[in-house]
Amino acid sequence: PLQTMSTQLCVSSLGIRPSTQNTASYLPTSKKHSVPPRSRQLRTVSLTATKASVEQADMAEIMKARPGVTRVGWIGTGVMGSSMCGHLLATGFSATVFNRTMSKAQMLIDKGAVAAMTPKEVAENSDVVFTIVGFPADVRETILGEDGVLAGLKPGGIIVDMTTSDPSLAREIAALAEEKGCKAVDAPVSGGDIGARNGKLSIMCGGDAAVVAALGPLFAPMGQVTHLGGAGAGQSCKIANQVTIATTMVGLVEGMLYAHKAGLDVEQYLRAISGGAAGSKSLDLYSARILKGDMAPGFMVKHFVKDLGIAVAECQQMGLSLPGLALAQSLYISLAAHGEDAYGTQALVRALERLNNTTLPTKL
Repeated sequence: PLQTMSTQLCVSSLGIRPSTQNTASYLPTSKKHSVPPRSRQLRTVSLTATKASVEQADMAEIMKARPGVTRVGWIGTGVMGSSMCGHLLATGFSATVFNRTMSKAQMLIDKGAVAAMTPKEVAENSDVVFTIVGFPADVRETILGEDGVLAGLKPGGIIVDMTTSDPSLAREIAALAEEKGCKAVDAPVSGGDIGARNGKLSIMCGGDAAVVAALGPLFAPMGQVTHLGGAGAGQSCKIANQVTIATTMVGLVEGMLYAHKAGLDVEQYLRAISGGAAGSKSLDLYSARILKGDMAPGFMVKHFVKDLGIAVAECQQMGLSLPGLALAQSLYISLAAHGEDAYGTQALVRALERLNNTTLPTKL
């Protein structure tokens, strides 16, 4: 047994995978038993798994991002990206930044960030590059384009895409990064502009577990991380998140409209339900904005329409029918048709007001 343990651990430490066809090939045999007792097999597998876990933890510790040491690149300084990168600067990380409209990066430059002219230039001066841009086509161009991140990133560098994008594109980026000796993590977020400002985002990660762990000090100022699995798993989680939000928003707005038509004070109605089963993060974040007629974007309708489109396409590939998703998508598309795609997602109230020829009273 001691020889068996030593052999198995050495094989694991060298990064060589034992044959999955016959576990017994790594164990001593006897005339009586051509296959070892079950207890020995289980013990060996357990030791191998423990060794792998230790190695993974050691790798994460070696790679761990550190303020003043790890050079950060940040691409995308919009409503959320600016706050997120700002938290990293406040924590002591240096940053090289790029945005298509560089004036939107000025606040970060004033705090000490260095401006770059292209995503490639950002990567050339960074160990870890974060991207949070608009659409999957933007992600592809920003990361895989001729002047993109991967063209400038040195072997050992890490790409972290925080855009909500296609799971298949996340897997493609991860594979191409591996070919160059780099790593890629898909890490879309939820929590809107308020979550970004307060460092309270939900960060959904797909990729190598050790890499995600090593990025912990970079993620911590932005919010709470959940590692979901391999490349693309973070994006799949975010799409499911958007499906949930879409139908929740429909319920929130419909409930407000019903309360109004029933003669209730809508603000009082919201207070009554907020502590019960109908309470939700969407109610907390958006109901007051709706009552004030505040359509300023925490998350733009046009980006939500994009996310729901990805969700519908994924469902078609899976053979999955989600009627609530389809309804929400059609309502949000109608906002875009009325030129309201730059509003926040709470503008859903406008679509349902038009449908019912009624208007919620505004409380300033």
